[in-house]
Amino acid sequence: MRIHELAKELSVKSKDLVVALEEMGFQGLTASSSVPDEAVPRLRASGGKASGKPVEATVEAVSRKRRSPTKAEAATAQAEPQAEPAGEVDAPSADGDVAVAAEPAAEGGLPALKIHRGATPQDIAERIQAGGADVSAAEVVKVLLQMGEMVTATHPLSEAAIELILPELGFRPEIVAPEEEEEEEEEEVDEARLVTKAPVVTVMGHVDHGKSSILDAIRETDVVSGEAGGITQHIGAYQVHRGGREITFIDTPGHEAFTAMRARGAQVTDIAVLVVAADDGVKPQTLEAIDHARAADVPIVVAVNKIDKPEADPTRVRQQLSDRGIQPEEWGGDTVFVDVSAKARTNLDQLLEMILLVADLQELKADPEARPKGTAIEAHLDKGRGAAATVLVQRGTLQIGDAIVSGTSYGRVRAMLDEHGRAVREAGPAKPVMVLGWSSVPEAGDDVRVVHDEREARHLAQERDAKHRQAELAASSRPLSLVDILSQVQQGEVAELPIILKADVQGSIEALADALEKLPSDEVRVRVLHRGTGGIGENDIALAVASGAIVVGFNVRPSPAARELAEKEGVDVRLYDVIYQAVDDIRQALSGMLAPEIREMVLGRAQVRQLFPITKVGTIYGSSVTEGKMVRGSRARIKRGETLLGEGVISSLKRFKDDVREVLQGLECGVGIEGIKGVQPNDVIEAFSTEEVARTL
Repeated sequence: MRIHELAKELSVKSKDLVVALEEMGFQGLTASSSVPDEAVPRLRASGGKASGKPVEATVEAVSRKRRSPTKAEAATAQAEPQAEPAGEVDAPSADGDVAVAAEPAAEGGLPALKIHRGATPQDIAERIQAGGADVSAAEVVKVLLQMGEMVTATHPLSEAAIELILPELGFRPEIVAPEEEEEEEEEEVDEARLVTKAPVVTVMGHVDHGKSSILDAIRETDVVSGEAGGITQHIGAYQVHRGGREITFIDTPGHEAFTAMRARGAQVTDIAVLVVAADDGVKPQTLEAIDHARAADVPIVVAVNKIDKPEADPTRVRQQLSDRGIQPEEWGGDTVFVDVSAKARTNLDQLLEMILLVADLQELKADPEARPKGTAIEAHLDKGRGAAATVLVQRGTLQIGDAIVSGTSYGRVRAMLDEHGRAVREAGPAKPVMVLGWSSVPEAGDDVRVVHDEREARHLAQERDAKHRQAELAASSRPLSLVDILSQVQQGEVAELPIILKADVQGSIEALADALEKLPSDEVRVRVLHRGTGGIGENDIALAVASGAIVVGFNVRPSPAARELAEKEGVDVRLYDVIYQAVDDIRQALSGMLAPEIREMVLGRAQVRQLFPITKVGTIYGSSVTEGKMVRGSRARIKRGETLLGEGVISSLKRFKDDVREVLQGLECGVGIEGIKGVQPNDVIEAFSTEEVARTL
């Protein structure tokens, strides 16, 4: 546990806790240092004040508490009296030493350890050592060997291996992305510096209920007409003014494939505006939007749109939402409802006033002087400007020249543009700006941090990139070729359709990949081998050739060289500009990979009357066709009641002495089927055929 984490738990300042630890004999600590394990119970008991005499703890004692006991330690423990119940701490003895009871054996009682995907034994050892325990990489490798895993100290581990080994070392695994593993030093909040910030509002709701139209009416701009299919497909952030105050709007796309983008919008927002069409009522995406808002724990303002239509029924909308726990204020609830019409510009001012009123009740504040931090709302590769990201500043003030890092991207703020394309020199809390100067396109949804200098930003980004590569290496397997896919289908195994996904912006990549990977099937599935922003290049085609993948481009086109290489190598390149067309097309491709359904059709049945053994030929069954027909060359089974005697092919079929192709119902014939023994009179011969029927998802 870090000092600033314990300070937050005890509701004291980090510097006061550092002073208390110094008085207890622990020198050279900062707010980001780990609290010595033996000091934690004493500080908790004293509320963060120094208590008892200085304690000198050996590294071995800490290590023994953190890791699983050795055989010698286990034998000693069996001979000793039982330890006190887990979590209890003995009172300080006369010399000031504190005896800490053993931690709970159950995994749920173990301390959590954040570790990134694809971590190596060396990484795990370093993370444990950072917590104060002495566990070497060799010990981690030894535990893995005992579990049957033959690895080196620098070998990336799968998530399953990490989840197995950490409890053996005394920790509960918490597998996270590399950037989440980093523990940013918590800044103390200076109440005197806090100022009221603009509310960040996310507009959510079902497709075609008028979310973008409401924003267009408020901003007096037209975004929808520029979108393919009339559907907003990128996240945009805009600021509007009302009565001298600002409101930041995030317009999340309404199509169901953008669930992840809407969820990300709800995570950075202060207020959710739920748009419901008065003539259509509550729909599946309406309920989905409510779930996102509730998960983010933000208040909801309901905008009942399209009240100018003759079939509009705002009361029905209120009733439907009331049934789902969204109670209108006028009905005794706590949710603000505003009836609006984007087309007629009705009650839009009232909607803005209600948003500001809800914001005032929340008392939204931020520190403009703190170290800047924000979130990348959207990111793309601009031909003239390079990598660009729409950043929503959440605290501090972002300025030109700041060194920034987001995920595996870093850089220095070269320029900032507002939603109107105007250059700005700084952006405070709740201000969305387009930031230029990145080394590569950031991932939409990643945190954006300002660090001391560009060298530190590059180091952080490179560390994260190395960890991401470790995770990919641990999870990767040999890419499937088309031959592999067909072979797997024939063997009844789960087959994969490898895809290389390119799009104009990160948000579209995330949404499209999420939609494709969720296509329902237990036999075939999509596997996104690579995803990236920008046009389709020769490297993408080369990867597709090597892995037997298809290339899917969304709002991008291949370069002339890439197109020529694709034609030469026979790579399937599919281009789309509306997301549901891409999903439908890939669904059809997956349907073609499904093993066909085998359907059986009964041709006829015959009852065996007499058996005629014939030398060098076998037994001929003298039979009477009771239903349908017997067909030479067709498959047949012989049954006695419900018991199957055998199955084979009708090799001979005779009518009297003549060979015939088929014998119809009501006639007698001689049927020859090889390989079936024990047939008796009155057994039934059933002739049938099979056909393959193509299946769809």
